[in-house]
Amino acid sequence: MAPPPEDGRRRGPVLFDIDTPQATNANPEPLARIDPANAPPVPDEDIVPPPSGRAMQTLALLAGRRQRSLAGWFFAALGALLTFAMSVAAWDFVTTLLAERPILGLVATALVGLFVLVCLAIILRELVALSRLGRIDGLRREAAAVGDLASAKVLATHIATFYAGRPDTRWGRDDLAARLPDVFDADGVIALTERSLLAPLDAAAAREVEAAARQVALVTAVVPLALADVVAALTSNLRMIRRIALIYGGRGGTLGSWRLARTVLTHLAATGAVAVGDDLIHSVAGGGILSKLSRRFGEGVVNGALTARVGLAAMEVCRPLPFTHERPPRITSLVQRALTGLFGQKDA
Repeated sequence: MAPPPEDGRRRGPVLFDIDTPQATNANPEPLARIDPANAPPVPDEDIVPPPSGRAMQTLALLAGRRQRSLAGWFFAALGALLTFAMSVAAWDFVTTLLAERPILGLVATALVGLFVLVCLAIILRELVALSRLGRIDGLRREAAAVGDLASAKVLATHIATFYAGRPDTRWGRDDLAARLPDVFDADGVIALTERSLLAPLDAAAAREVEAAARQVALVTAVVPLALADVVAALTSNLRMIRRIALIYGGRGGTLGSWRLARTVLTHLAATGAVAVGDDLIHSVAGGGILSKLSRRFGEGVVNGALTARVGLAAMEVCRPLPFTHERPPRITSLVQRALTGLFGQKDA
């Protein structure tokens, strides 16, 4: 048995509470109890940022940049100088060949003349394409200025004339001509024109948007090469914009297609529409799950959704009439029809 303590007091067990700090000489007040519920979360270094559509964001950024005036003058002067030098060299070559070898000189003259004719034909085709796009812009301005029944009927006649000669619009033109005398208000004329002439074109343009969105999403998800998604997005979007312009009668050539693409992407970048949310990813069957399992699949879904947005903007730019009485295609519906089956199963 242990001897009793010298001070005569009985010793017992001692309880130490390490969760509650005690008061000290420097801080006489005891510190407050730490609540685990208020502790900051432990950072997870394995969290992967959500897909943002890098390819389409890059295209929008490049299209939204305004070229500096000095750089523009530099490249214009350089192009003019190179063209002048090539023309002088060709002239010296032909004249020298005519003087030394007349037969070969005549052949060279014929080839140069053929080259000039082809260049003039290309320039003429581009001017015709730009004039068609200008006519569409004129129809849109005329539609914005419609205020009475007479001006609405004139606009409907102009749109029917614009699509004259196209077999795919014959039924719509006949229907418009048959029912137009029975409409007695401007809104009714605009609604009839949209329903008879533009509704079938809207459906065809929507199918082009779905095809382009599917192609961009597939290439982004499958091809692992760097910049392959950017190249695929560029080519697919340019082809989509050109086909949409062709559907609505724009017949955009090379310069017209580039102008339309720049206009559409600049508009999207300026309005902040080149952004994607979780609603677009989750609107695709299985898109949300696949975007968590694989970043490439997530980027494919996002790039496809942004391509659909570009396509809808191209429809609004190339359409002779704004969407007034006919509802424009919804982005979520376009994305679902384009990507359902590619990244997931369609609901039964």
